[in-house]
Amino acid sequence: MSTDESLDTPRQSVGTDAARTLATTTKTVPMLTGVTPRWVLKLLPWVQVDSGTYRVNRKRLVTKGVGKVQTRIEDGTASVTAEDLSAIPLMHELDDDLVAKLAEKMISESVDAGTTIVREGDTADRFYVIAQGKVQVTTKGSHGERLRLAVLGEGDYFGEIALLQDCPRKADVTAMVPTILLELSKADFDTLMSDAPEVKANLLAHCVQRMDELAHADEHGEPAVEVASGHTGEPDLPETYVDYETEPREIPLSVVQNIVRVHTRVTDIYNEPINQLREQLRLSVEGIKERQEHELINNPEFGLLANVAPAMRVQPRGGPPTPDDFDELIARVWKKPAFFLAHPRAIAAFGRECTRRGVPPVVIQMFGSPFITWRGIPLVPCDKLEVRDAHGDVGTTDILLMRVGEQEQGVVGLHQTGIPGEQMPSLSVRFMGVNAKAVSSYLVTLYFAAAVLTEDALGVLENVEVGFYHEYE
Repeated sequence: MSTDESLDTPRQSVGTDAARTLATTTKTVPMLTGVTPRWVLKLLPWVQVDSGTYRVNRKRLVTKGVGKVQTRIEDGTASVTAEDLSAIPLMHELDDDLVAKLAEKMISESVDAGTTIVREGDTADRFYVIAQGKVQVTTKGSHGERLRLAVLGEGDYFGEIALLQDCPRKADVTAMVPTILLELSKADFDTLMSDAPEVKANLLAHCVQRMDELAHADEHGEPAVEVASGHTGEPDLPETYVDYETEPREIPLSVVQNIVRVHTRVTDIYNEPINQLREQLRLSVEGIKERQEHELINNPEFGLLANVAPAMRVQPRGGPPTPDDFDELIARVWKKPAFFLAHPRAIAAFGRECTRRGVPPVVIQMFGSPFITWRGIPLVPCDKLEVRDAHGDVGTTDILLMRVGEQEQGVVGLHQTGIPGEQMPSLSVRFMGVNAKAVSSYLVTLYFAAAVLTEDALGVLENVEVGFYHEYE
């Protein structure tokens, strides 16, 4: 019985349920919650790569950046493998067996927050790797105040020169949170080196050579260009040339593909008013474009997170991202920074810190949407920057800041237009035929990659906490 027929008052006209059998409906195309604005794809400048491979030529580097040391923690005890320990430049000169013995000699130690690990002026006798936690490096300023030089996090290390020579510590190192360290004493190092004195001599020579290279390099690790300025008369002018990297990085275009299958019966008789094939392909392309943005950020080869130079990695002073942390990141990427890229919850956490300090961020409009800014730089939301160890609204994530454009020596997207079957730039759809079950197949292909042209074009604020809230009275 219809709703109309259940009323006490006798019905005087045809009911709505019955009327619907003669009416059509206004319907939408299929919706999906997983679609995002994909701001990265809109904001990155895209470079045409006709050859399928993009080569980043650059000036030769005298000193190259070093990576972090990967460690493992089991039941509160840290350990490191010889392969991971080899990420340290000092270990490059040692054979694998010796590095393995050094890794075995490293002792795990846990310290509480506030513990002074290294004191300025003390004789250096240990090398440290941070397996978990965070430490701050401080020194005394010219007026007696404490100056914070750096904040080091998981995978960072310090004190490796102490293994080769006796020298006083130049700064204090204090644990900011409960921290797990891996330590190698100079005594253990000397014991292992006693059987190979020539190896230690080579290490010392390597350090002297590295110091000499640093003296002849600029702040970016590139050879300084010799020039003469402010001279009078006719002095001999310095002769110079600019050398190039002999093995520049090459980035091949990556690919995302899938096959969309549609039964011919569906496209023949169920194609009005909405085209079934068009919607199947549209939904598939939406998923491919979402994966494209994820790969641009997280791919271990060309992804942005994997290509941040060690010197461009910043640890937050506390847990949540603060205006001070953002200023520190801007100080690293100071040449025409284009935008921050952060998870929406990280942007919310930053907004809470601004509210706490009474400095609400300015809001601007881009692409018809509001964006908050800091120092005039927009904070662009992207859920592809994952929140790690998330429990509800608690977890840590990273915040990127980048300069973009090939002319600016920044970050660029890579693609190739004009491919067969192209439906949009660098994305093609090709018919693969009909099988014996009358199912049509369509191959959807997208080619893309990303490149960071110089190290100072991309910085990251690592391990910011998104779950901290202030209590207000």
